[in-house]
Amino acid sequence: MYLVGAGPGDPGLLTVRGAEVLRGADVVVYDRLSIAALLDLAPAQAERINVGKTAGHATMPQPEIDALLVKRGAAGQQVVRLKGGDPFVFARGGEEAQALLEAGVPFEIIPGISSAIAVPAYAGIPLTLRHSSTSFTVVTGHEDPDHDGDLDWDAVARLGGTIVILMGVGRLAGIVDRLVAGGLSPDTPAAAIRWGTRPDQQTVRATLGTLADQPLAAPSTIVIGQVAALNLNWFESRPLFGRRIVVTRARDQASSLVAQLRAHGADTSEVPAIEIREPLDGGAALRRAIQQVGVFDWLVVTSANGATRVLEAVRDARQLAGVKIAAIGPGTVDALKAGNIEADLVPARSIAEGMLDVFPGPPASGGRVLIARAEIARDVIPDGLRDQGWDVEIVDAYRTVATQLTDEQLEKTAAADLVCFTSASTVDHFVDAVGIERVPTMVASIGPVTSTAARSHGLTVDIEATDHSIPGLVAAIVASFV
Repeated sequence: MYLVGAGPGDPGLLTVRGAEVLRGADVVVYDRLSIAALLDLAPAQAERINVGKTAGHATMPQPEIDALLVKRGAAGQQVVRLKGGDPFVFARGGEEAQALLEAGVPFEIIPGISSAIAVPAYAGIPLTLRHSSTSFTVVTGHEDPDHDGDLDWDAVARLGGTIVILMGVGRLAGIVDRLVAGGLSPDTPAAAIRWGTRPDQQTVRATLGTLADQPLAAPSTIVIGQVAALNLNWFESRPLFGRRIVVTRARDQASSLVAQLRAHGADTSEVPAIEIREPLDGGAALRRAIQQVGVFDWLVVTSANGATRVLEAVRDARQLAGVKIAAIGPGTVDALKAGNIEADLVPARSIAEGMLDVFPGPPASGGRVLIARAEIARDVIPDGLRDQGWDVEIVDAYRTVATQLTDEQLEKTAAADLVCFTSASTVDHFVDAVGIERVPTMVASIGPVTSTAARSHGLTVDIEATDHSIPGLVAAIVASFV
């Protein structure tokens, strides 16, 4: 049993240890502050149980959550209790740990980054400054300030420094009154950050006296003090901040594109239109071809997927001795390099036509080329090489199949600002899966072949990468919003 702090929302703030236990989870019990990208770290077959609380409503009462954790932990399952922020900072992790301890269920506490620290930082507000704010106080806003309780709001007002209030939006007016009554000036700078560290972060800046008049909503982190007047803006100023972008690549390939888009502030949704699978023969033809690859002059690999399958079929690197290798696109080159294979020929244009532009003619005695590619692909390269006089053999390295999308994925697609396509197959399968009416209004394409596929469905291509690679696609998207 693991009680894991998920951090305030940005999946990059999850600790290494938290990610490690999530990847081995049988069951994930999570609250509403856990976002999909974190849940995706768990195995696909892991059970996911939502016990989240919203203002005034609990999906599952706390005693039932405690009992659930005890039951699943006692059954020997690897259970990850994923909690927003840190499990021991206003998160009732202590109660859950106590229940496990009393039941004799072994557990581990994995701390998380508290929203009290991370959220102000993402809003460009330092909690301390050497000359003006040398301390900060973190309090919960759950306690009703109009009734006697453990929290002395007058003392909080007198402490000085920075005040951070978690879960305080619902009682903010009363909290403000108590702080002002305790001696804090109504003109003290204040800020409220909703959904801090996430792509939909919203920061409202005001004063202590006017903050409660602003249109605030939970969950928000409230910062009161001179530091709240600072706006060291870095997170919300990124070029794609708040843009909702759908990524259609196969899930096992999407991470690089998703990471680069998020680094520029995008709110990404993974809606994989395709899955990469073995060809119908299970890769038998590819393995046979690689076993006799020495009879070919050239091996042409057209995609990173093809490169990966080729490397899997190579039992001994010496099999490739004397065979020159041509690769299309930086992703394919990188996949080959991962297997310590350097491509001999890489066209400047990462498309089939670019390969034909630079591919040499065959020797006078004739020559042979092996092309490892997708089961369904354009015949530009084999036809062009045959026209040059090459003897060409094609072997299926993999195939793409359509995925079954969930209702949630369909809803995210319809609400997105932009969809990006990295291949013609993702276009075809995506449109078939979501319907033309759910395709976002803006379309970004990795290159001309993909753009042609999009236009064949009646889509308008708003952005086309000139560098037909993942970094090139991201650069083109960023440039369109700058």
